[in-house]
Amino acid sequence: MDKIKQNSPVLFYFNHSKKWLVKITKKESLHTHIGVIKHSDAIGKEYGSRLVTNKDKYVYLLKPTMYDYVMKIQHGTQIVYPKDIGYIIARAGIESGQKILEIGTGSGSLTSCVASIVKPRGHVYTFDVDENFMKIAEKNIQKAGVSKYVTQHNLDLKTAKKMPLDDMDVALIDLGDPWLVIPQVRKMLKGSGAIFAICPTMNQLEKLTTSLVENEFTDIESTEHILRTIEAREGKTRHSFQGIGHTTYLCYARKAFFGRETKKSTKPKATKTTKKSS
Repeated sequence: MDKIKQNSPVLFYFNHSKKWLVKITKKESLHTHIGVIKHSDAIGKEYGSRLVTNKDKYVYLLKPTMYDYVMKIQHGTQIVYPKDIGYIIARAGIESGQKILEIGTGSGSLTSCVASIVKPRGHVYTFDVDENFMKIAEKNIQKAGVSKYVTQHNLDLKTAKKMPLDDMDVALIDLGDPWLVIPQVRKMLKGSGAIFAICPTMNQLEKLTTSLVENEFTDIESTEHILRTIEAREGKTRHSFQGIGHTTYLCYARKAFFGRETKKSTKPKATKTTKKSS
């Protein structure tokens, strides 16, 4: 039986739109429109139990999943949503023990999810250039409990002369101009290694695809994922009026070797002349 203790993470769940992710502290109370929720009342209870507020409303004490952390994450930048993250993980074959390169940490939503998959033997190496965003991402990664499996780097790989990593299994790119780092990513990826780029516009997809072909990537695929929820209730099931529509386009590819030969110099070699003896 998994019981709630001091410092345990808990999702106070009232309904789909009203839920609060907290770390339990004995002296803390959460004041909401449905009443006061005392943290101390949750201590000792099993996950899945419920509490009654002072307004006779009840909340369920749920154990947070990575989905909950992502949806409650502090936004420094636009986050990558679970509907896109799930496809990235499945299509790229991300699994425990892999080494992941990420360029563009953002708020750390994708970083945290991927780290939770590759742990305990794998690792995520994430790069960004904005120190303020990196601090926000660091807090979000810590809150998700995966800091041990993430290394943050403040480095612009577009201008780096020497690549800091090699033999990466998967590369994830979340930049406004992802095509500019494809040559660098190729150097760090292992053969057949996968790449996923987050592209908000189709113009970005076009430029990125051109760069992928030029840099010998194959199995190139661009997709968009729309999520629509259903309000399932007896006698009146219908589509939800709320949903997550377009968030981004995803571009997938794999490192290959096209067999292009380096052009050899066509300059004729100097020939030695020998004098005949008379």
